[in-house]
Amino acid sequence: MAITIERERIHIKKGDTVEVMGGRQRGKRGKVLKVLPKHGKVIIEGVNVVKRHTKPTQKMPQGGIVEKEAPVYGSRVMMVCPKCGRAARVGHGYLADGTKVRVCKRCGEQIEK
Repeated sequence: MAITIERERIHIKKGDTVEVMGGRQRGKRGKVLKVLPKHGKVIIEGVNVVKRHTKPTQKMPQGGIVEKEAPVYGSRVMMVCPKCGRAARVGHGYLADGTKVRVCKRCGEQIEK
């Protein structure tokens, strides 16, 4: 019996500016560096920074303590609208030529393209 892993639906894309809505990091804003749809998480610049103790390697002969961003659940973040500058839900709309675009639910402004 094969177990299938369903991908989590994420409304955020790489490069979006998001605001964390819950948890210890609540209120912080940052740019999305990476989206992990298999796990339903995103990595945000300067948010949820953790320290990792690393052994010396060829790349880092010194080793030591390295700070890096840890993933945050996608459900805990909201996209920041480029026009109104506030966290808003994301909807979808269609242009006259039929292409699908993301739309800010707060101000109705088109987000990309």
